Amino acid sequence: MTVAVAAALTSLLGPASAQGIYTCTDAKGRRLTADRPIIDCINREQTELSTGGLPRRKIAPTPTVAERAAEEEKAKRLEEERIRLAEDKKRERALVTRYPNRGLHDKERAAALALVDSVTAAAQKRTGELIAQRRTLDGELEFYKIDPSRTPPKLKGLVAEVDAQLAAQRRFLTDQDVEKVRVNARFDEELSRLNALWAQDGAVPTAASARVAASASSLPASGLRAMRPAR
Repeated sequence: MTVAVAAALTSLLGPASAQGIYTCTDAKGRRLTADRPIIDCINREQTELSTGGLPRRKIAPTPTVAERAAEEEKAKRLEEERIRLAEDKKRERALVTRYPNRGLHDKERAAALALVDSVTAAAQKRTGELIAQRRTLDGELEFYKIDPSRTPPKLKGLVAEVDAQLAAQRRFLTDQDVEKVRVNARFDEELSRLNALWAQDGAVPTAASARVAASASSLPASGLRAMRPAR
């Protein structure tokens, strides 16, 4: 064992360590006693005795490099978990501040779904227009049904363009269906968390407040502004 290790151990135990008696069993099974920390037992548990021979404290073995690395990794994981929990708590408080009651959460869900519906309606209208345009082109293609090779390139190009736009609109409509499911799932998850937070704060929404929120969601925009809850 090096002098540096012994010095480190003595520094760890403190300046009053030499006033006690130290005892341990070394790797060979020998019982050792000294008036200062025993270097041969630096990796084993030592007992510090008072001058009267009574146990004063246990001195844990000096950890190995691998043990220190494991402890540092454990401390790192604990710190990361502490930070994660703090961030979760922060997000929860922000969520309950944004939605202090069920009515506000329901209102925002309805607004988000209405936005998806409006985009979907616009896409459906455009799809209908493209379908009508395609039917018109189909009528023109009838003139070349006997000999399709005589179909003008311009007409072929228009058909291809309309088909491509129709395919894109149908993909978009499918995406909007998925988006509506995603929006509902997000609000459902938030509502589950909010119910627990409202319960903790003693602010569980009542049936009456839920009815008021439902009535408010059915009013026009001017009515909604008039019924906006006071903070």
